[in-house]
Amino acid sequence: MSRRRRPRISPARTLAAGAAALGVLTLTACGSDSGTAGDGGADGALEVTASFYPMEFLAERIGGEHVSVTTLTKPGVEPHDLDLSPKETARLTEADVIVYLKGLQPAVDEAIAQSGVQHIVEATSFTSLEAHGTDEDHAHDDEHADDDEHADNDHDHDHDHDHADDGHGHDHGAEDPHIWLDPVKYAEVAQGVGTALAEADPDNAADYEANTEALIAELTTLDEEFTAGLADTETRTFITTHAAFGYLAERYGLHEEAIAGIDPESEPSAARLRELHEVAEQDNVSTVFFETLASDATARTLADDLGLKTGVLDPLEGITDRSAGADYLEVMRANLAALRDALGAS
Repeated sequence: MSRRRRPRISPARTLAAGAAALGVLTLTACGSDSGTAGDGGADGALEVTASFYPMEFLAERIGGEHVSVTTLTKPGVEPHDLDLSPKETARLTEADVIVYLKGLQPAVDEAIAQSGVQHIVEATSFTSLEAHGTDEDHAHDDEHADDDEHADNDHDHDHDHDHADDGHGHDHGAEDPHIWLDPVKYAEVAQGVGTALAEADPDNAADYEANTEALIAELTTLDEEFTAGLADTETRTFITTHAAFGYLAERYGLHEEAIAGIDPESEPSAARLRELHEVAEQDNVSTVFFETLASDATARTLADDLGLKTGVLDPLEGITDRSAGADYLEVMRANLAALRDALGAS
């Protein structure tokens, strides 16, 4: 289940903290042989490679006319499952800047680590991460923690053991990578990406700064719309296909119950399905949400069993012709409308 929501922090306060934290900006110098940063492609544009749609959106909006953006995850491809061909991996080395989110796509993480690109911008370094998901995710995490403890006992206790967090990985069911579904956290990432592009291409730094400020203003407005739109509802609980909306739920005082965990490919147990039956009855849930890029079979089966409606809540991992909008902002507003309907907002 989702954790209890912490007191809500205002967008202005959070964005100020995010800007102050830019001293730890992840701009990794790896001695690339692919050219001097800012040289760009044949048309002079800065060549930016984004790992998947939320990173692509930031790069395009902030980079504007000064960048040429390609994405590793094609429309309609579930990003968690992405594998890169040798050709795609080789092409990655030609980028001036890479913008990605660690922990969501293991194949991408590995390819980027080996790319030798000079400017690598990692989204989660600009904001804080939290643990979300189902009880089964956390039980899996606890099992790994027990294994680590036993492994420590087999070593010299004078030795410092660093069980490094491996980047929000799904194997541990720990930190949730879906930060872009919280407009405030996404704005923190936008600030970081803007600073990174300015450092990679200082001649156009003023434009990157202006574009960043404009996008943050739009994201702040979006946050205000969610706050007002979800302030008064008949229920605060919603059911989703997989646990992608933990940050959104925390931000707006909602309670997400997911069929699967952080990883959309994980299968719910019979006990989990029974638990969802109880939650739906106790919390007056009206709708089971499914997604555009993942299978809707389990969600529809659960809804049929409970006599509930189904709806689409888009985790915005990609834009296709089935998306309820042409870009991040439009789809997020469609998500807000879907949540208001399902939660009985007034």
